[in-house]
Amino acid sequence: MGKEIIVDSLTKIFTQGKSKLEVLKDLTFDVNKGEFLCIVGPSGCGKTTLLKIICGLEEPTYGKVLIRNEPPNPIKHRFGMIFQEDSLLPWRNVIGNVKFGLEIKGHNKKESEEISKKYIEMVGLKGFENYYPYQLSGGMKKRVAIARALAIDPDLILMDEPFADLDAQTRSLMQRELLRIWFGVGKTVLFVTHNVEEAVFLANRIIVLTKRPSRIKSMINIELPYPRNRLSQTFISYREKILKLFHEEIGGAEFGT
Repeated sequence: MGKEIIVDSLTKIFTQGKSKLEVLKDLTFDVNKGEFLCIVGPSGCGKTTLLKIICGLEEPTYGKVLIRNEPPNPIKHRFGMIFQEDSLLPWRNVIGNVKFGLEIKGHNKKESEEISKKYIEMVGLKGFENYYPYQLSGGMKKRVAIARALAIDPDLILMDEPFADLDAQTRSLMQRELLRIWFGVGKTVLFVTHNVEEAVFLANRIIVLTKRPSRIKSMINIELPYPRNRLSQTFISYREKILKLFHEEIGGAEFGT
């Protein structure tokens, strides 16, 4: 299994006038090809900034990031981005939203239609191709966002708290659906979340970040088979271990269980 991502001594400092804000400090880690890695940490610690640097939308102040041994390049590398906000285009229907990235990349109409239908079916929305975002539930909108990210055949899927605004039942369903899709496509996933239980349910490995300036507090391999039982003693032990790290850092008040 090769290294998909290498993060080496990464530091990010934002400067505004004479003021400097150090957000990330000396982060070093690798991500294996096909791995599902969750990143958890306090609000404002730079998790979103880290994702932006990995996909080339922000430059590091010091250190480096390599994607398949090359600096990240949004033109060369294909990144599937899924955010907390749906970011669907309200004037486009489901298939129009899914094929948007394909159109930008120059696929012809027939190709775009065929690829989009494939991923719409994969995420369980066959029959909803002509529905508009206002006609969809929160969970269905997330499925559209996932289908759109997958349609461009990304090298890497980056997810920034994508299920945070869903109710508990829908969130649990989407976690299971995401794993089903991940098993099907075998892509590398970086998933940011505040929810510890969600991270333990999804991840091969979890990186726990400190408060700002953010360092790596711990890296934890989740040695549990899929599908995972949230009520098993081993699952609960992992959850409690990570919550304890949060309590040590800031008292744990900001984190979901």
